[in-house]
Amino acid sequence: MDRTQIVLLGLPIFLLFTDIVNLFTPPPPKPVNHPPPRVHYQPKSQPVIQEPLEFPTEKRSGIGGIGQGSVININFCVSCSFRGTAINMKNMLESSFPGVEVILANYPPPLPKRLLSKVVPVVQFGVIGIITAGEHIFPRLGMAPPPWYYSLRANRFGSIASTWLFGNFIQSFLQSSGAFEVYCNGEMVFSKLKEQRFPGEIELRDLIGRKLSGLRFVDNAGGVWS
Repeated sequence: MDRTQIVLLGLPIFLLFTDIVNLFTPPPPKPVNHPPPRVHYQPKSQPVIQEPLEFPTEKRSGIGGIGQGSVININFCVSCSFRGTAINMKNMLESSFPGVEVILANYPPPLPKRLLSKVVPVVQFGVIGIITAGEHIFPRLGMAPPPWYYSLRANRFGSIASTWLFGNFIQSFLQSSGAFEVYCNGEMVFSKLKEQRFPGEIELRDLIGRKLSGLRFVDNAGGVWS
């Protein structure tokens, strides 16, 4: 008999022998389930929470009440990225003078600069059109292409990018006024164009407070004498 036959014959005999042994082997004892120990519940004493004593709060009697019905205009240069400063000043004034209305608006540049800023895009597209189709434009105008055209034509993409960037820079410069003007009820309180600087938050709050205090004093005096 070879090994294969021995394995095929011995495997069933081994399985039969293990079945006979398991048949006559007594089962293992069942585990004894002990009841869990009783735990005597003792109610926990709740800690006494002492409520903090309430003391009368002292209200601040600031100058905020005098802002009722007043209007503050902040005219600033939008293209100069002054919007963040204007919003901070607006929030500060509204919290310092409850009831006041703060209006943000653009301060436009002078009329000549505005007109020139409208011309810049036309010049931009005109130069780009000449660079891309100059060989057709100049013959229709009855003239030969000038020497500078060939220089621009040699580096077409660089010339177009330079024209676009330089034109945007010029247009942004013409549209900027550099202004940050603050008015309180139509009267100028601070001018960046005159001072050549931004107002500080404390400085602007004091200026507005003085202006509003003066208006309230005039109103009260008028009411007394009337």
